[in-house]
Amino acid sequence: MSDITRILESIDKDEGYSAQDLLPLVYEELRKLAAARMANEPEGHTLDPTALVHEAWLRMVNEVDRSWHNRAYFFTVASTAMRRILVDHARRKSAVKHGGNQMRVNIEMFDLAQEIPDEKTLIVDEALGRLEMVHPQWAQIMVMKYFGGMLNKEIAEAMNVSERSISRWWICAKTWLFNDIGKHT
Repeated sequence: MSDITRILESIDKDEGYSAQDLLPLVYEELRKLAAARMANEPEGHTLDPTALVHEAWLRMVNEVDRSWHNRAYFFTVASTAMRRILVDHARRKSAVKHGGNQMRVNIEMFDLAQEIPDEKTLIVDEALGRLEMVHPQWAQIMVMKYFGGMLNKEIAEAMNVSERSISRWWICAKTWLFNDIGKHT
């Protein structure tokens, strides 16, 4: 059993370890997850991987339910927290575009066929919400892979299913999302 798993179990059972004991052990791995996710974000994004990790960590330790059963489940929760942060950030940025102190611009000057990356994040998030209502497991896999950068093996461990099932569901989820986004854009 790894130190991470031992501390997670101790935190879960309230046996002396705290989240602060866990942070040094998981920080670099969280940072790698954040860096992988931030690679898809636009240049000049106001968040960087370090800020994303810190914000996700604060959200995770401030949650009432901190039952992070094992290492794989912990990183699933971290991936979900990072997703929510990036979606919230995209929503805030998008909201500024629709009001405030902005100048009016002739819309015909722009090619609107291409969405900007923040809008893509919102479109993916909305599609994931719809997917979650129909196929919750597929949506969970999407979050772990797309927002968390997790491998099939890690996802299989977290969901307690075979890697082969994860591979099949990943293909189904991507296809479903592609079709759904096509219908709604």
